[in-house]
Amino acid sequence: MSAKTINLTLKVWRQQRSAARGRLETYRAENIPTDASFLEMLDIVNERLTLAGQEPIAFDHDCREGICGMCGTVVNGRPHGPERETTLCQLHMRHFKDRDTVVIEPYRARAFPVIKDLVMDRSALDRIIAAGGFIAVNTGQAAEANSLPVPKDKADLAMDAAACIGCGACVAACPNAAAMLFVSAKISQFALLPQGRPEAAKRALAMVACMDGLGFGNCTNHKECEMECPKGISISNIARLNREFIKAALGSREELPYGEGVGAVREPLLRISPP
Repeated sequence: MSAKTINLTLKVWRQQRSAARGRLETYRAENIPTDASFLEMLDIVNERLTLAGQEPIAFDHDCREGICGMCGTVVNGRPHGPERETTLCQLHMRHFKDRDTVVIEPYRARAFPVIKDLVMDRSALDRIIAAGGFIAVNTGQAAEANSLPVPKDKADLAMDAAACIGCGACVAACPNAAAMLFVSAKISQFALLPQGRPEAAKRALAMVACMDGLGFGNCTNHKECEMECPKGISISNIARLNREFIKAALGSREELPYGEGVGAVREPLLRISPP
């Protein structure tokens, strides 16, 4: 029995380089198996373009297992496509209908410049992590698990925050291109655990300052970030980030470096607009 197939019209963003003008180009994607993933569909289209002597569509991908966060692309106006808590590589073509028109674009954010076609430079998120998303204190070798008890509710919340894969869908979904959900998840995973408390204030100030310097927008509580996050990261983490940042800002006015080439912060400002 042959697999079911569908035919699609693709409107794909093509852009040769960051400084070039981009455009939507139309392609026919015919006889696409419904069991194929979205990325496999792009592979099929690219094979046909190559055989026809045309330039294939550039797009990001790596693990194709919903772990790495590389496959971020906007599909019909939604980061990672129409399915909730699903990465693009896990989105299957059975969720589309025969003769559908599918618009595929890169994320639209000043902090994520387009490199080519659907490939974006999302290194801004790496720079935020480098500013403080780690534990720097010398803890020696791993301690025995039961020597530092962690309440289960705190451990569960920390694990939920640590599920963030840094795909940037929250930035793409936010009308202000804010990175607050990403930053709050990275701060929460440490703030909730005793190992992360010694550097909590420095971490909050440095990561928020780095986010500011990289050109991300303000959070205005639209909540699209939570809706489009493929890992279901809760906006309650943003509330935790607020608390951590306010406590740190009130307790310190020291100049803190927050990332190579970005600068330093002396009087950090609250980033959250009132509801």
